[in-house]
Amino acid sequence: MSTLRDLVEEHTSLAPEDIEHLHRLAGDWQIVSDLSFADLLMWVPIADRGEFLCVAQVRPTTAPTAYQDDQVGRVAGGPEVAHLAIVRAQGRIWREGDPVWYGDMPARHEAIPIRRRGETQVIAVVGRDTNLSTARTPAQLELNYLTTADDLAQMIADGTFPPPRHPGETTSAPRIGDGLVRLDASGKVTYASPNAQSAYRRLGLAAHLVGESLAEITGRLCDDPLEGKDATDRVHSALRGDAPARKELEARGATVLMRALPLMPAGVPIGALVLVRDITEVRRRDRQLMTKDATIREIHHRVKNNLQTVAALLRLQARRVGVPAARHALEESVRRVASIALVHETLSMSASDTADEAVEFDGIVDRVAAAAVEVAASDFTVALRRDGDFGVLPAEIATPLVMVLNELLQNAVEHAFEPRLGQAAEPAAPDGGQEPEVVVSVHRFRKQLHVTVADNGRGLPDGFDLDSSERLGLQIVRTLATGELRGTIELRTRAGGGTEAVMVVPLAKR
Repeated sequence: MSTLRDLVEEHTSLAPEDIEHLHRLAGDWQIVSDLSFADLLMWVPIADRGEFLCVAQVRPTTAPTAYQDDQVGRVAGGPEVAHLAIVRAQGRIWREGDPVWYGDMPARHEAIPIRRRGETQVIAVVGRDTNLSTARTPAQLELNYLTTADDLAQMIADGTFPPPRHPGETTSAPRIGDGLVRLDASGKVTYASPNAQSAYRRLGLAAHLVGESLAEITGRLCDDPLEGKDATDRVHSALRGDAPARKELEARGATVLMRALPLMPAGVPIGALVLVRDITEVRRRDRQLMTKDATIREIHHRVKNNLQTVAALLRLQARRVGVPAARHALEESVRRVASIALVHETLSMSASDTADEAVEFDGIVDRVAAAAVEVAASDFTVALRRDGDFGVLPAEIATPLVMVLNELLQNAVEHAFEPRLGQAAEPAAPDGGQEPEVVVSVHRFRKQLHVTVADNGRGLPDGFDLDSSERLGLQIVRTLATGELRGTIELRTRAGGGTEAVMVVPLAKR
C-alpha cells in the first residue's frame, strides 16, 4: 500500500510544506474523528481531471465506521465528489445534502477544506462521513463531543489545527475516550467526561470539575509545587491560543498524562480542550522494568568481572609454566575467556528497550580482531579489516559467535602466514606480492547471517578435513557453529589463494 506522501507526490503538484501539513493532520486527526463519531477521509484533487484521490483515512473509536473497506488509493469523480469540488472552490465547510445510502446503510456526508496557517489556498479536503444506521441519542456527552468537533473542523479550515508537534512527541495520546475536559474562555470547566473526572479523583480531587478553574485545581493537586505551576502555565497557554507539550501530573501515587489544545475557530480563542489519561499502572510497570533492566545489567557486569578474574589467574599461571606447549594452551584459554567477557561487558553497558537482550556486535568483533593481531607471535604485520555490519544480535547468538570468530581469526593470523618448510626466516608471502591480510565479511540474507573469514596466506594443507581435525580450536569452532548456533561451517581453499571459513547462522528464534 502506498503511503500518503507517495500518493500525493505521484498524483498532485503540492509543495513539500503542503505535504508536511497533510502528514501532521493525518497524525493528529483521530481526535476529530472520535469527537465527530465519523470516518475522516483525506481527498486531494487530481489535476485537470475533475476527480479526487483518497490519500488517508481514519475510523472513529466511538462509533461504527461508515466504510468496511479501506478507501485509501480510491479515485472518485462525478456526482460522488460534487461536495468536495464545492469545498475546494468556495473554501468553506459543506454540510448540505441528504443522507447517502450504501446498500442498507445510510451515511451523512460533510466536507472540510484544508489550509495551512496564514494561507488562503485549499490544498485538500477532509470528508467527514457518519454512519447513521446506529444514530446516538443526543445526550450531554454527545453534544459536547459534536460541538468540540465542529470547533476543530473550523480550525482545520483556518489552518490552525493540527498544532505544531513538539520535539520527542511521536503520538497524539491521550485520546478522547481516555478523558475529556472542555474549558470556556476564562478557564472554567464546562464539561468533564466520566473518565476525566475519575482521573482527577485519582489525583486527589473529591469535588466535581464542572464550574471549577482547571488550572488552579491542577496546580494545587500536584505533589511538586514547581510541577504544579508548570501544569497551570500550560493550561493558561492553551487558553491564549498556544498548544503546549504534553505533561505528566503526579499526586498521591497516581500519574495522569495531560494534553491541552486551544479552541480558536475563526481565529477567536473560545477556550481549550484538555485530554487526560490515567497512566498510573503504565508508569508503575515502567519502573519495574527499569529496576529489572538495571539488575540484569549489574549481573552481566559481575559476570564480566568474574571472567576477567579467571583470565588474569590463567595468565599468571601461564607465566609460571615452563613447558611451552602448556603455556600456549593457557594463553589460548585466556583469549577464549576474554572474548566471552567482551559480550557480557557490552550487555552490562547497554540499556535494552526490549525483553530480549541484544548487543551491537560490530564493536565486539573489532576488539576481538585487534586483540588477535596484537598477540600474534610473528615477525610480520597482518592487516585485518571487517567488510559489512553484523548489527544487533541477541545474546544467545553473540556469545558463541564471538568465540567462533575469535578462534578463526586467531587461527588465520597465527597459521595462514607461517614460514614455509625450509624457509624458517621468512613468512609465507601471499600471492601477487600482497601484504598479509585477513578479512571478515558479513551480510544478512533471508533471516540468516552469512559470515566469511578469509586470508590470502598459504592455504589449507593437503588432505585437510575439518571434521577429523584434532586441533582444539577447530573442534571448538565446529561444535559451536553446528551446535549452539545451529548453523553450518566450511573451511576451504580461497579462490586466488589462501583460506576462507564460510559460516551460515540462522537468526530466527529457537
